[in-house]
Amino acid sequence: MIKQIVKILAFPFIILVRFYQVAISPYTPAACRFEPTCSHYTVEALKKHGIFKGGWLAIKRILSCHPWGKSGYDPVP
Repeated sequence: MIKQIVKILAFPFIILVRFYQVAISPYTPAACRFEPTCSHYTVEALKKHGIFKGGWLAIKRILSCHPWGKSGYDPVP
């Protein structure tokens, strides 16, 4: 029951990321160093782990996406 509530709380954040993917991302240069991209990773992490753990994973991923960070295939754990 609690897992369902946490996942429901993640839904508005998933909508925000989807909005970014549709309305903003197509007009910016592709710069993500990872596969899947950071926005797809965020949606998957929120769906799989909920708002708290999924949000933490997404924040860590976004902060590591810079020219001096890692790159390559990095799936949601």
